Amino acid sequence: MADTAPRSVSAAPVPDTASAGSPSAIPCSGPPPLRSGGLFPRRDGVGPAVPRRVAIATGLLGLGGIGLADLLRHRQARADAGQPAADDTAVIFVWLPGGPPHLETYDMKPDAPAEVRGAFRPIRTNVSGIDVCELLPLHARCADRYSLIRSVTHDFADHGGGHKRFLTGRAPKEPTGFVNDFPMAGSFVSRFRPAAVAGIPGYTALVDSGRQHVDTFSFGAAYLGTSHTPFIVDGDPSTPQFQIPSLNLDTAMERRLADRSGLSSSLDRLRREVDAGTSMRAKDDFDARALDMLTSPAAREAFDLSRESDLVRDRYGRHRFGQRALLARRLVEAGSTFVTVVMEHPGGEMPLNCCYNWDSHAVNCHIFDDAKWRMPFYDQAVTALVEDLAARGLDRRVLLVVTGEFGRTPRLENQIGTQTKVHQPGRDHWPGAQSILVSGGGLRMGQVVGSTDARGGYPKDRPLSPNDVWATVYRHLGIDQELAVPDLGGRPMPILPSGQPIRELLG
Repeated sequence: MADTAPRSVSAAPVPDTASAGSPSAIPCSGPPPLRSGGLFPRRDGVGPAVPRRVAIATGLLGLGGIGLADLLRHRQARADAGQPAADDTAVIFVWLPGGPPHLETYDMKPDAPAEVRGAFRPIRTNVSGIDVCELLPLHARCADRYSLIRSVTHDFADHGGGHKRFLTGRAPKEPTGFVNDFPMAGSFVSRFRPAAVAGIPGYTALVDSGRQHVDTFSFGAAYLGTSHTPFIVDGDPSTPQFQIPSLNLDTAMERRLADRSGLSSSLDRLRREVDAGTSMRAKDDFDARALDMLTSPAAREAFDLSRESDLVRDRYGRHRFGQRALLARRLVEAGSTFVTVVMEHPGGEMPLNCCYNWDSHAVNCHIFDDAKWRMPFYDQAVTALVEDLAARGLDRRVLLVVTGEFGRTPRLENQIGTQTKVHQPGRDHWPGAQSILVSGGGLRMGQVVGSTDARGGYPKDRPLSPNDVWATVYRHLGIDQELAVPDLGGRPMPILPSGQPIRELLG
């Protein structure tokens, strides 16, 4: 379904004013040797208090805001469709901040002029009709395990507006900045589908060090309250020093766990910043969630990557992308419902002409050199996750979605790089079209949904919006997107105001 939300920003590219000397200058190592092939053999909480009269008026009383009849109806519909039980499904959401270039990944245009097609060529995959960039050879071997959506489009070309538009399913009130007006989709999942196992975080975000603020990527819960923000784990899981601070207690702390009241002062360091308008109930919910994880052997085990074999860890890649993807698999296997994996900097030494994340302006990086450095890490991590979920029989229960906030301009630009001081090629922001990879979830794999015009600028057929992607996600999780939740003013707000599950994926 085409996006019908109000448009407040044109689709013209917006120049990036960020210098490549900020996070993009963090030193990093080259990619390790890739291992592929037969390692994964195939198998055959509540936000702000709502007055009772408002709850009654908006139909929100019932099981956690869902009416019993609705709950039973959706469970029966899933059973009739042969889908997994709603309370046994999960999502891994791989977020690529900055906007990956669709013309250098999943929507190449080899017959377009040189200023459009770029430096790379497409390669065939194991599915006829699906081509990917030559820098993604591991993708080519498992295309039957994923599908590509090439026709998602929206109108917000700023990073902040793009993040908010994509992640919340709504046109943001302010087209810049990263503070949400509406809850991120993961917060709705936290609200309606908490973890299936006590002590396991239901909603987690895995990010780089220094990127752990909830507003860095528009992960805020808005009117759902702080208790529905993600449990954020920052750091590099590929290093021996990596640990989850709240799950690694000293001896003195362990002795005090039996005294729950005496633990409150120690939990202060675990609390996120609570806005002045946030209810005390949300803070108490966070304390309870933190304490559950502190006392949960299941949580400690889920976060312990040392329990994985060297072969599996090597297949994912001993870098941030790979080990973070592996950690996400462990979390959903343990009972998490929604895990966001942020892939910005893969780790190691970053070449001077490359960028911290996917924001491949010419002033930030040489887009082709950046792709040669970045893509092997990405190729390895994503395909390992796709194959591992299938090998473990999780590909019906777990839906994988891989995307950024928008694509990149069809026409290449050339500017002087901030770091290199020489002219180099790049691409600007472009919400007119982007490509998204989906895998698992019991959906139809091995296909391409939608297409773009000859230059990759706009959908040629089957235009879709971010809302259609979220509608597909919510369907998988058994969440009715039309359910209303009151905002801070008591107005009933649907979980998703528009969008339909993508029919081609449903079979």
